[in-house]
Amino acid sequence: MEKVGVHKRDIMLDRVENAQGAQEDAQQQFQSALEQLSQLINYDGGDLTTQYELVNDQYQASKASAEEVASRIEAIESVADALFAEWNEEIQQYSSNSLKQKSQQKLRKTERNYQSLIKSMYRAKDGMAPVLSALKDNSLYLKHNLNAQAIGALQGEYKTIKRDVESLVSEMSKAIAQSQQFINLLKAE
Repeated sequence: MEKVGVHKRDIMLDRVENAQGAQEDAQQQFQSALEQLSQLINYDGGDLTTQYELVNDQYQASKASAEEVASRIEAIESVADALFAEWNEEIQQYSSNSLKQKSQQKLRKTERNYQSLIKSMYRAKDGMAPVLSALKDNSLYLKHNLNAQAIGALQGEYKTIKRDVESLVSEMSKAIAQSQQFINLLKAE
């Protein structure tokens, strides 16, 4: 995991920054999917096949964004486990009780902040599943019912999806802010 001259702490910092970027991208992607669905609901004639393809493309892109966020969270967890294990081992090597105690306090603080970060990231990640499910359902429904009645049926679903996307965006904003706090903490050390 460690590269020559790169410490686990620096790797963790990079991974948290990467996860933060993935969260921001996913947040934008889910908003784009909602906008595309809104355009479909307000569609006024023409070829519905093209509209279906646009909605489906947004679903696929949202799914890929969600998978990227999940992957980034896993990458953070793997380096965090290694970092905290190494830190605990190194604490035992101190001969100075004062320095040992300070390092233990710093470790506990970092672990608490890390746990808060991961919980926030998972709350946002877990909020993606119901939105993805609804986007997929709407995409499939439209695929098999390319007509004005299908659009009418989706109008009722749109309000629920909009509420879920807004809730997800809010949760993701919290996770992004939590990521920034953790990044600032690591950079200050």
